[in-house]
Amino acid sequence: MAFQPKTLDYEISPYTGMTRESWIEAAEYLLTGIFRTIKSEEAPVIVPRHESRITYPHWNADEETLDIEKRAEIFEGLARSFLIAAPLIYNKPEVKICGYSMREYYKKQILYSCTKEHPLYVGDYETLQEITGHRDPFRTFQQTVETSALVIGLWTTKAQIWDTYTKEEKDRIALLLKSYAHANTVPQNWRLFNMLDMAFLHMEGYDIEEDIMLDHAQTILNYYAGNGWYRDGHCFDYYSCWAFNVYAPLWNLWYGYEHMPEIARKFEENSNELMKTYGDFFDSDGFTNMWGRSCVYRNAATSAFEGNFFLRNPQVDPGLARRISSGSLLQFLTREDFLKDGIPTMGFYGTFSPLIQGYSCAESAFWMGKAFLCLHLPEDHPFWRAKENNGTWEKLEKGEIKETVLEGPALCFTNHKDSGETILRTGKVLKNKGDIHGMWNYSKLCFNTKYPWEASPNTGGGAAEHIEAQQYVLLNETDGSIQKANVTFWCGHKEGVLYRRQFFDYNIRDEAMWIQGINLADFPVANGIFRVDRPKLFRRPVVFTLGAYGFPDNGTEVIRKSCGKAQAIILKGRDFTGRERQMAMTIYNGWKELKCVYSQGTNPDSEHSIIVYGETRFEKQYGGYEPALLISQVLTKEDHKDFLQEELFPVASISYEDQKKTGGYGAVTLSMKNGVKKRIDFEGIEGSLVL
Repeated sequence: MAFQPKTLDYEISPYTGMTRESWIEAAEYLLTGIFRTIKSEEAPVIVPRHESRITYPHWNADEETLDIEKRAEIFEGLARSFLIAAPLIYNKPEVKICGYSMREYYKKQILYSCTKEHPLYVGDYETLQEITGHRDPFRTFQQTVETSALVIGLWTTKAQIWDTYTKEEKDRIALLLKSYAHANTVPQNWRLFNMLDMAFLHMEGYDIEEDIMLDHAQTILNYYAGNGWYRDGHCFDYYSCWAFNVYAPLWNLWYGYEHMPEIARKFEENSNELMKTYGDFFDSDGFTNMWGRSCVYRNAATSAFEGNFFLRNPQVDPGLARRISSGSLLQFLTREDFLKDGIPTMGFYGTFSPLIQGYSCAESAFWMGKAFLCLHLPEDHPFWRAKENNGTWEKLEKGEIKETVLEGPALCFTNHKDSGETILRTGKVLKNKGDIHGMWNYSKLCFNTKYPWEASPNTGGGAAEHIEAQQYVLLNETDGSIQKANVTFWCGHKEGVLYRRQFFDYNIRDEAMWIQGINLADFPVANGIFRVDRPKLFRRPVVFTLGAYGFPDNGTEVIRKSCGKAQAIILKGRDFTGRERQMAMTIYNGWKELKCVYSQGTNPDSEHSIIVYGETRFEKQYGGYEPALLISQVLTKEDHKDFLQEELFPVASISYEDQKKTGGYGAVTLSMKNGVKKRIDFEGIEGSLVL
């Protein structure tokens, strides 16, 4: 059954009705699902598993790997569920779920996980190295991640759990924490886990290696790219928000302000910089966009708001922060498909294997518990007392769009008043050739809060590999090979137009600049994004396709319209929850046909889906001069009111600056029927490619 809050107050929370008590009810709701599966107080948090081919423990692992993975799953279930339970215990120390005292259960299970003689011992770093035979002295283990969740929970329940341990019991837990705090780690967001472990230990009177702490802290700062965002590995994603901008503020509070004030000051500045624009990353309902890896963590993306409140001088708007946090919580908990056997699915809404990573287990989704850090804030805190507001959405008028451009992390997002959707366009994306999951997570041309990304369509008779939602795909007719854009360069934003470049089957070992690519230029319109893109082709003939968003197909009306040579397909239907949906794709110059493909099992919102896509063919093998601009748009609505003719076909005229007027070279100006003019000029972007 979907979550239904009992305590609502629409005076203080006019958008969601959610109060502090509502959040406590949500924590109890999630924990009830977990503890219905727990057989006794001695049993660990191991929940029903519905996927076994991708997630760990891996079915084909060798004996020693399986041993390590089973230990990791025990720790992950314990520590991540504790992220939800700890704030509840903090507020209701005597709370029982399914007959279990939460305080006593976690107090006992934490000790078990840290006791070498116990069957539920998760293993310190040295023990796991022994199991592997010390073959890799730099190997890291999943337990490092979970130690940080554990110390957050122990800090939250200091009076209720940590301070009730004996000195020997505390030392036993500290020994495990110290093992991972000072051990090898992954050189990206994982450094924060070590930092938080050391900060907790120091706070509780244990010795730590301060030089290691300094190395981690200054390196984390070096990952900062600007605008509040940190680069994590090659990419930018929500780890910047649920790791860097949550752990760093806690580290400040526990250690940094006192012992490394200059680094702490910079972490605070960076968090406050994020807060200037992060509210606009969510849509008018507070929905979180499905973007980047680890999407099973869902509304953990809102934990950056709570993180800001742990700073000395937080700058986030508390009424907006609570509105978004509550809106995103309801985005997931109020859906009937969110839980399976009482446990969050391995998906975004229902079970959805295309987004699952191999480093996840059935308990991984409990990282969403970070959002419940808000319950550590007292009842009289502004987060709970301020009246909900909807920020930008309250200020926009009908037909208006707000566009935010962040050059540092190469993110451009637009808030569309008419649809209430937020659309994200990204750059600085580098994925290995063949990493189709990475391309789905990062390389979509647009990520829409109401249209989560769709995997490669499955027609029932096999995958339609030459079609992708919100991605260009190139089919080489000479050898039948299919190439997909795995690299996106950011080229800047000028005169209201975002410029990017993508390459197909980019391989850094090759002379990459000579492979097929496409220059991208796009700009927002009231209900969507308009595209004027120019392929850079050197091997032809090829077929190009471009898909719209995946559309949930629960009974869809398909309508075709045309205006001169322009074509449009409109889809009208409903999503899984019954909300009305409408989408239109229009094609202009360069495209030959507009088609639909029907798919199954590739959409996070619905079992069945439709992708509208444009298709065209470039016939000449080398050189030649032919129309080379691909002009299209995708529009969406949250109702079934018909699109106006001028919305479906908004272009009044297209003016080319080259003599042949075919779009093969030079700038082009689009005169829109609403009086807006957009000049698209790719000249000079070669010198501004940024990755």
